[in-house]
Amino acid sequence: MGINHQQDKRPNVSIVGELNTDLILYGLPCDLPEERELLASGFTMTLGSSSAILAHNLAAMGTRVSFNSRIGPDVLGEMCCQRLKEVGVDLSGVVRSTTGSPTGVTLILPLTETRRILTYPGVMFEMGIEDLDIDRLAAARHFHMSSLFLHRKLTSDIPELFREMKRRSLSTSLDTNDDPEGKWAGVLEEVISITDLLFCNEDELARIARTDDVEAAMAQVAAQVPLLVVKRGSRGACAWHKGKRIDVDGVRVTMIDPVGAGDSFDAGFLHQWVRRAPLETCLAYGNLAGALSVTRPGGTEAFRDAAYREQFFAAHWRERALIP
Repeated sequence: MGINHQQDKRPNVSIVGELNTDLILYGLPCDLPEERELLASGFTMTLGSSSAILAHNLAAMGTRVSFNSRIGPDVLGEMCCQRLKEVGVDLSGVVRSTTGSPTGVTLILPLTETRRILTYPGVMFEMGIEDLDIDRLAAARHFHMSSLFLHRKLTSDIPELFREMKRRSLSTSLDTNDDPEGKWAGVLEEVISITDLLFCNEDELARIARTDDVEAAMAQVAAQVPLLVVKRGSRGACAWHKGKRIDVDGVRVTMIDPVGAGDSFDAGFLHQWVRRAPLETCLAYGNLAGALSVTRPGGTEAFRDAAYREQFFAAHWRERALIP
């Protein structure tokens, strides 16, 4: 029997993560000479951070989301919160610091096939367990954390946070995102062994497993977590569950900006996952959400345009003949 979402008003998903703006400069050369003024061909300032992009796009698709983070006493933090508020994200778990560091910011320089990502962490390094209301987090049915390695103060408490969510009967998921220090250690192995669902792309997967053989890395990590979901860009995504691998092809679109594609995939997957859809459907919807994201600059702009978003989903979902 399905869940009656009209009667159940709890958040579907509670998210703990970082909150910052993305500043994206387009059209710069791959080699950046010193002491030269270089002219960009385009600029976008938008909601950034893996956690917030996921929260925004998940809520835009109609999933009830509770977001838990920390911002600084500045206009950038308020702008981020306003973007989340526009799509109905519950921000009662966002702590507004009156002292200390400002809200973080990420500067992204898209290149021809790759990109440079420069982040000032700011207040995201200062969020601790004392900033989180455990009862509020546990009011949801699913708990998610992104950017494991950016929670410096919270790090030692993360394993117990996952265990507490499990004790309170929530399902859990983790997207490690990149490790700026390149260590891929610390609490990572412990948290992977606790969570129900691990999201990663192929590069992150190889670093977690410490091997360049992606197929071997999949098998190794899949043995450590109940459900492994690997994002493969334009080639779609695959899931490993109970020794079985499921592959679903990607969606062909004209890419404008890859920023936030992986976080949007997570949003699409979880949108169906919390509704107990089959894994094939979760993967297909994740691919679709990731594809929508890359058709506009930034990680959330395509989702902010409700008419465009709904038309995109309706057209491509019918094509895949996967309407539930």
